[in-house]
Amino acid sequence: MKIVIKTDGVWYHGSNVLFSELRTNSTITQWKELAEAFSHQPAVLAYDDDGVISHNGVEKGYLYIIDEPVDVQNDIYQHPRTTMDENAEFLTKRPLKVRMISEL
Repeated sequence: MKIVIKTDGVWYHGSNVLFSELRTNSTITQWKELAEAFSHQPAVLAYDDDGVISHNGVEKGYLYIIDEPVDVQNDIYQHPRTTMDENAEFLTKRPLKVRMISEL
C-alpha cells in the first residue's frame, strides 16, 4: 500500500493513556485509522492492500493530534523496525504537544 506524507498534514497518535505531551521516541502517523487501532493496545495488527485494518486490541483508547507544527526533516524519522509499509509510522525526535480529539 502506498502512503504519501503531506508536509502540512495532520499527525495522529493513539494511546490508552491521557496526557498532554508526547514523549520523544513515540510513534505518530498521518493514517488516522492506524492511530485509532493502536490506541486499543493490540498484540496483533494487520491491514490489507485496501487499508482495512484488523487487530485484537480491547483497551479503551484515545486519539490525539499533534498540536504543534511537525517538521518532517527534523522532528520525526521513519520507524526503523516497522513491519508496515513506508510512511505508515514514524518516531518522534523530541517531545510534542498533543490534544485528545476522541475517546474510542
